[in-house]
Amino acid sequence: MKIIDYKEIDEDFFQKIDLEKITSVDEIINQVRKNGDSALIELSKKFNDGDFKSGNDFIVTQKEIEESYKKVSPEIISALKTAIENVREFSLAQLNSIKELEYKKNNSILGHKIVPHERVLCYCPGGNYPLLSSCYMTVVPAVVANVKEIYLTSPKITPEVIVSADMAGATKIYKLGGAQAVAGFAYGTQTIKPVDKITGPGNKYVAAAKKAVYGQCDIDFIAGPSEVLIVADDIKDSKLIAADMLAQCEHDKDARAYLITNNKELAHSVQKEAQEFLKTLKTADIAEVSFEKSICVIVDDINEAIDLSNKRAPEHLELFVKDKTIIDKFTNYGSLFIDKYCAEVFGDYCSGTNHVLPTNKCAKYTGGLSVFDYIKIQTYQNISKEYSKVLSKTASILANAEGLCAHKLASDLRGEIFEV
Repeated sequence: MKIIDYKEIDEDFFQKIDLEKITSVDEIINQVRKNGDSALIELSKKFNDGDFKSGNDFIVTQKEIEESYKKVSPEIISALKTAIENVREFSLAQLNSIKELEYKKNNSILGHKIVPHERVLCYCPGGNYPLLSSCYMTVVPAVVANVKEIYLTSPKITPEVIVSADMAGATKIYKLGGAQAVAGFAYGTQTIKPVDKITGPGNKYVAAAKKAVYGQCDIDFIAGPSEVLIVADDIKDSKLIAADMLAQCEHDKDARAYLITNNKELAHSVQKEAQEFLKTLKTADIAEVSFEKSICVIVDDINEAIDLSNKRAPEHLELFVKDKTIIDKFTNYGSLFIDKYCAEVFGDYCSGTNHVLPTNKCAKYTGGLSVFDYIKIQTYQNISKEYSKVLSKTASILANAEGLCAHKLASDLRGEIFEV
């Protein structure tokens, strides 16, 4: 971990992973659009994401689901039940926070309805680790939102992932992955129905593919490598801080952990604790590379830490600070974890909030995945005869100002009709 002074901050601290157009992804998408299932079969084999004979092989069968349950320990199944229930309860609380609306004015009605998407894809990565937690994090909010068809797909799918997806409530489970999977579900193939929305994390090719198909279907957001930013001031927390930083670093070599503190002794203590953990950490080959590229910034006062954090807009923000009155001054983050007992990994797995979060500074303009991503708010109106006459005067003036003659005509007719 590089330890620097606030005045020495360079672009490394504010780096934004380049997720611009990847030419090979465009080629993959075009191939899938043109050739459907056959392209998915060919590309899956090419990228070592599966060896399929036909489109029917993409789908996990009921027999495979039953066999997967036999291969997963009762301990994991019990933990999945707890985590899924916690995510379900929080998602339901979120859904209940928004109500259908009916607003009455001048004997007219305006309102909005809450309508779930009909068909969605939840993407579960299959890279360094089988992220069974990503299954229920993406599927459960869709179930709570009453989405009719919920597909989950993951490359190199494991029994744990299959069980997690099934317990969470996925309608169908697929074995596809990569940019080709994103294209297949966005545009549809001979055996895959096109979806309304694609959610879930993935590597840079999945992210680039999601960006490319946006408009054909909706997506949650474009995410980059995982990241955590910790603001801390007490050396007694150095062991916890080191562990939390390594928890992010072990995701992949591009993951990042940031520490901001006004305590130089704390910074060096965290460095020392992390090195000790790495000696026995089974994922040290990945975590150590990422940790070496991570950054600790020494600030003079907490206002500098607040400013840095809000500019960095981290995926995960942890606050190990004595002064709790400053919490509301942090405004840009995917999810916030307050105090030493609130481990970020609880959010990753089982506290109830979602772990699919905006990275790469996207937290400046969006929050994490939630039940709201699986619904749409549709407005409606029913204007009375009297109020229509009132509105026609305003609408006609504005339409004429814009030079839209047919708009003015349609408005004028509503006013004229009531003169008869």
